[in-house]
Amino acid sequence: MGIQEKIKQFPDTPGVYLMKDETGRILYVGKASSLKKRLSSYFQKPPNDKTAKLLLHTEDIDYIQSSSSAQALLLENSLIKKYQPYYNAALKDDKSYPFVKINMQDSYPQVTIVRGRKDQTAHYYGPYTNVKLIKAALKAIRAIFPFRSCRRLPKRPCLYLHLKLCPGMCAQTVDKKAYRQNLRQLELFLEGRYKQLIGQLTGLMQRSAEQKLFEQAAALRDRINSLTEIVSQTKETKRSDIILELQKTLALPWLPERIEAFDISEISGSAQAGSMVSFVHGRPDKNYYRHFQIKTVSGVDDYAMMREVLKRRYTQEPKEKSLPRPDLVMIDGGKGHLSSAQKELKTLGLSELPVIALAKRLETIYTRSGTLNLPRDSRVLHLLQRIRDEAHRFAISYHRKLRQRKMRVSSLDQIPGIGPKRKQLLLRYFKSLQAIREASIEELLKINGIDKSTAKNIIKHLR
Repeated sequence: MGIQEKIKQFPDTPGVYLMKDETGRILYVGKASSLKKRLSSYFQKPPNDKTAKLLLHTEDIDYIQSSSSAQALLLENSLIKKYQPYYNAALKDDKSYPFVKINMQDSYPQVTIVRGRKDQTAHYYGPYTNVKLIKAALKAIRAIFPFRSCRRLPKRPCLYLHLKLCPGMCAQTVDKKAYRQNLRQLELFLEGRYKQLIGQLTGLMQRSAEQKLFEQAAALRDRINSLTEIVSQTKETKRSDIILELQKTLALPWLPERIEAFDISEISGSAQAGSMVSFVHGRPDKNYYRHFQIKTVSGVDDYAMMREVLKRRYTQEPKEKSLPRPDLVMIDGGKGHLSSAQKELKTLGLSELPVIALAKRLETIYTRSGTLNLPRDSRVLHLLQRIRDEAHRFAISYHRKLRQRKMRVSSLDQIPGIGPKRKQLLLRYFKSLQAIREASIEELLKINGIDKSTAKNIIKHLR
């Protein structure tokens, strides 16, 4: 599909777009109030020299949606700083871009938007690329954390007091300690420390409720709800950012929006089981988790068991036709596991499907082109570890269930007088082997077909 055809499918919503060369390297990051209209405009009029060169080297375009143009600005800023695209004015000169400044020298610190960082005593956040949009973003945050923005306190209260966007220290007494606490909460938000911030506010709300300051508690509750909504949108944006980073790190041909991870669980060849977990946009999609009881492999052979699981997943058995195709397959294991998985996918006609393996001991990533050892604080590594560990947890839980079922059945088989029919009646009535073990003779006799002699055999054998 050509770029112009791909753009026609883009949404008419705010967001950030990423223009890439043939290797997947990001050449340019831009924001738009309408992704479809903005990108279509590149091809509707003769471009200037810089744009012409950019389009000449652009082989693909991806996008990340946002809830507003202001949020798109914040995302654009973080992506430009992260990837330093060649065709962006890459925020190299801080003085030409706006910052959020909090002047800590004042009794009631003022929050403003400035260019450059001249005051060493002030706190700065940024830089950003668009004054108009950062003003809009700050206004949205200001509704949650009211602050002073005037350089000098006016003699008459301004509109911000009436809109509840400023405490109004020019017209009324405002507790300085409470105001600075409010600013510190604003700074926690600008620093991205959302968990700590919401924890603080929740503690304050609970204490207010305990002291029967219900109006104050209600105000804090509303602040928490507003913050939670914004944080949810911000986290979604961060997840999209990590997915982009994952694509770049692994040099994938497309965004790994859906990742499927596989793991095998067995102990000495007993109750072998496989698991598949599915993550979409970095979050578990539990509707598409699957268990596989190994059917064709005897003994201990991880490679063969993995091949069986992959074959059963990707040959799309009739009941699994609704499963979507993943963008990336991940195997728990090392080089041998990866090679085995690649061969099976090739046999199934899926050699184009990207597949990686993540080894536990050194957290080495194995790919078709070699190995990767990412820094321990890498967000990409943390995402892959989380997916790998979830696949392992899911496999272990199913393996444990199979072993318990096997132990339960074998224990009952060894009791004199218990055949298939009585065994089924016992399990249907008591639900578990533990419940049967703890049952009294009177309880066992309630089951049709269990006489006193058989009940004594059950108790004698299980206890």
